[in-house]
Amino acid sequence: MLRGLAVNPSLPPALRERLVAAADRELAWELAGREDLTRAQAASLVARFPECAPLLVEHGTLTADGVDPEASPDVALALLDQGRGRPEWARALAADPDAGRREKLAECPGLPSDVVETLAADPEARVVEEVARWAPAGPAARLASHPHAGVRAAVAGNEATPPRTLAALVTGEGLPPARTCLVCEREEIPFLHDPYCPRADCDLPPGAACDGSHEYTTHLLRMRAIANPATPAEAVARFADDPSMLLRCELARRAGLPAAVYERLAASPEPGVRSDLAANPAIGERLMRVLAADTGHNVRRDLARNPRLPLDVLVTLARTVKTGPTPLPRIAAAPPAEVAELAAHPDAAVRALVARRRDLPDGIRDALAADPDAKVANAVAPHPGLPEERLRAMLGRHGARVAAGIAANPGAPAALLEVLVRREPVAKALREIARRPDATAALLLACLADRRARRVAAGHPALPPGALVALLDDAGGGGGGGRGRRPPHPTRHCRSAAARAWRDGLSIFPLALTGSESTMITRRGTL
Repeated sequence: MLRGLAVNPSLPPALRERLVAAADRELAWELAGREDLTRAQAASLVARFPECAPLLVEHGTLTADGVDPEASPDVALALLDQGRGRPEWARALAADPDAGRREKLAECPGLPSDVVETLAADPEARVVEEVARWAPAGPAARLASHPHAGVRAAVAGNEATPPRTLAALVTGEGLPPARTCLVCEREEIPFLHDPYCPRADCDLPPGAACDGSHEYTTHLLRMRAIANPATPAEAVARFADDPSMLLRCELARRAGLPAAVYERLAASPEPGVRSDLAANPAIGERLMRVLAADTGHNVRRDLARNPRLPLDVLVTLARTVKTGPTPLPRIAAAPPAEVAELAAHPDAAVRALVARRRDLPDGIRDALAADPDAKVANAVAPHPGLPEERLRAMLGRHGARVAAGIAANPGAPAALLEVLVRREPVAKALREIARRPDATAALLLACLADRRARRVAAGHPALPPGALVALLDDAGGGGGGGRGRRPPHPTRHCRSAAARAWRDGLSIFPLALTGSESTMITRRGTL
């Protein structure tokens, strides 16, 4: 709730000050995105939560004027990261005694070459790893021979690394063996990190292991090399039969491999590998048709999202696969003739696929709006340009089943939205209304009845000031009293917000508060 209020552009200055003073880490992040913070408020947030500095810099609240990198290193780093810092700051921060700051500096783009070389020779491996992730070809190739395996793994994920170097990292040919890794530099080997490690100060990843061969970091290096499009295909094709499912999953997502490699991956026993393969546009039609008969978990669902899937295969999948509200890539790219064919298909599941497009010809759009199947009608209901009379006819025909779709239509008039709130107070419809830029104050107050819609409505500029104050008070904002309080009952919460808005003189229609309960607020009535 407080996070919604924090982003509300209509938040009065006094409430903004209360939120800044009472902010925790999550709330501070939301407030940092505001463009109306004073410099004092920004400084207050950065002093308590340095991680807010990048967002404050991005929105122009903090600028380079008057910044001392020694006194305000986090602000200087944020400005350097946005390309608004000064070279001398980078040189000063490269000698900062805090390794965490040097690591953040290594992430910054456009660093002077002397700073890159200084950081590449840093005694802390994590600083050098960050350099290796972003270094240009020359330094990246040199760091491939670094004695720390973690640095080499970082080089493997760098797309600027020369292909020849990447191949050498995968095979190990021509490179001296790594001498240390994140495991053996701190633990006596052989060591396997317990996934449920009870040590509070331990930051090793679950399952990290080393027996002297740095196997955990070597596996990470291979994962990154496979995912790196600059790595030669012949260097990674060898992992098609690797015992590691994770390596094969990563390989299954990669383009540019020989067809035989994809065929071997399709024979993997794990559905996860086959589902990643099914979504890969690089596989051929024959393999797609094979995977269309695969009943493994998510295989057909991911195949349906493949943009190169033959249309007849997609039609078959539509009957059994849940594809979600977003138009599938193959449907989004369908030419006009295919669109017309799909819209007239006898199977409602197929018609619903094309109904999710938002660029349909008027005739096809209107025909789908009159579809006897509620799923088809709800899918097309948000389509721009649908006349009000068709939306009302759709609501009369299908009722609550199309309420959310109508609420998401950008051209739905306020009068129709009021009908949805009064007659069909469906939770999903309330959430869609709360997201609308043109939502009226009365509609937003009605949205307070739903917990999730309430969070969205709290950030809407049209929400009345009285409701903002009520929401802030009910959520425990300001004065630091929010922690440990029992959250208010949803109905009482909404009633309180609505009542305070009523006291400001706002007249609204009946609100659906919880279930069948409805409370009438009128200009002279009582709550």
